[in-house]
Amino acid sequence: MTKTNAGRFFEDYGVGDVITHAVPRTVAGGERVLYHALYPARHALHSSDQFAQSCGLPFSPLDDLVTFHTVFGKTVPDVSLNAVANLGYAEGRWITPLWPGDTITATSEVIGIKENSNGTSGVVWVRTTGRNQHGEVLLTYVRWVMVRKRGSGPAPRAVIPELDAVVLASDLVVPQGLDFTNYDFALAGEPHRLRDYAVGEVIDHVDGVTIEEAEHMLATRLWQNTAKVHFDATNRDDGKRLIYGGHVISLARALSFNGLANAQMIVALNGGAHANPCFAGDTVRAWSEVLEIAETAAPGVGAIRLRLVATKGQAGVLRGADGKYDPDVLLDLDYWALMPV
Repeated sequence: MTKTNAGRFFEDYGVGDVITHAVPRTVAGGERVLYHALYPARHALHSSDQFAQSCGLPFSPLDDLVTFHTVFGKTVPDVSLNAVANLGYAEGRWITPLWPGDTITATSEVIGIKENSNGTSGVVWVRTTGRNQHGEVLLTYVRWVMVRKRGSGPAPRAVIPELDAVVLASDLVVPQGLDFTNYDFALAGEPHRLRDYAVGEVIDHVDGVTIEEAEHMLATRLWQNTAKVHFDATNRDDGKRLIYGGHVISLARALSFNGLANAQMIVALNGGAHANPCFAGDTVRAWSEVLEIAETAAPGVGAIRLRLVATKGQAGVLRGADGKYDPDVLLDLDYWALMPV
């Protein structure tokens, strides 16, 4: 009897299944250092205990995307080991900050399945929840992924979940104690506050980063993401390793500092799509569009909803005349962040 795990195939999922993901992960300051080594991340709240304390927090939380990557990585052996592609995200909410020393666990519930017309693969929707050692929810989100079938058997009944297009501003969770009343704009790096932005404004983040094989594989190992397409060059007909989509998310978020330095904490993920594949050698640039502005009940704290686009091309270009994503667009991400009013 074999003791190895070949991963789940499309036929192995059923709506209502709850999967407990293996290998709890304790994170510490080392994850912060590595994250900032891999990405040009500079947001002050995630860089300085003193700055975080001036904003009412006990010390600096780990970057919000460290939470996302670590939770995501836990799910890969059970959800996307045999994936063709990760397709999208919805209803993401950061509930509790991740502090150095926390231990992360994750579970996923299957909420939808649908076989593709080609009969060789299908789409699986899961709602994933990451928790800390106290059982508190750190992060919850829905993602859907295209998974290979094991054989050519009959398709299960399709169940397509109804998902909210946007997390309402009233449902955003502001970390306990967060207070931007005495926010230091000079130390944060830019003077722009919430009222300086307008809905419809497009921000070109100017800078670019060329992705190398070594760094994206280091990042994927760091998050314990075991998806074959990121490591095994024989897994694709073109012999290329596919860049982990989360690596592109973190690059784009870090690049957005130039123009959005005060969008300090990600609190919701409304939707997202990995529009085109990314490979080593690609130079990633980013631009943002302001979609919505809201206030919160926390002192001095507002919320800004942004479309973040990672691209190999020009700022402001998203889709062609046919309505499809421009071939240079790598990522289209819709999220909420907290910003001083």
